[in-house]
Amino acid sequence: MTEHTVKSYDEELAHLTNIIARMGGMAEAQFAAAVQALTRRDSDLAARVVAGDARVDELEQEIQSFTVRLLALRQPVASDLRHIVAALKISSELERVADYAANVAKRTLVLNQLPAVKPVSAVQHLARIVQEILKDILDAYIERDVEKAIRVWNRDEEVDDMYTGLFRELITYMMEDPRTITACTHLMFMAKNIERIGDHATNIAETLHFLVVGSPLQGARPKGNTVEAE
Repeated sequence: MTEHTVKSYDEELAHLTNIIARMGGMAEAQFAAAVQALTRRDSDLAARVVAGDARVDELEQEIQSFTVRLLALRQPVASDLRHIVAALKISSELERVADYAANVAKRTLVLNQLPAVKPVSAVQHLARIVQEILKDILDAYIERDVEKAIRVWNRDEEVDDMYTGLFRELITYMMEDPRTITACTHLMFMAKNIERIGDHATNIAETLHFLVVGSPLQGARPKGNTVEAE
């Protein structure tokens, strides 16, 4: 981005990027903690994830207030306007990521009251893939790396296919042992929450492409064959 005559304007735009980066780090940490709570059957950690969602919400409100102020005072155009609008959109995506992480944590609290079931490991594997994707798109935002954003965008199909396979595995497991129906139903919803986090990472990739290039990504978003658990 080019420098502005008014130095404070550059500082404000840099501050906006920094707030988004901080919010992204918080959302990423919430998701990682939720996965860890599931893996370790750690109810205390799950409860902290649920409580921590409010901090992400507060940061989204801070970003919204700051962007409204920038729009009113600076009347941005071209790349500056894209920068501000992208920040608004990305903050909304990150807020949803944190919400889904909290949902996973809430279901972990319930799941921990039930006997452990084998498909938990498959949910953990899906979560690890989505964690990689989320990290990559947050790095891409900081670096303004369009190529990395496109790679994230292309991995959406991988996540969809993995989720579909997991959904079918859970159905089979419940049919073979009806005693696992309650636990596996919770895992279905958790897997869907995780798949949706991947969707929000893909949305950020599209927003980043528009921010840097000034045009939307061409072509239909790559999607696998998905099934709905809700």
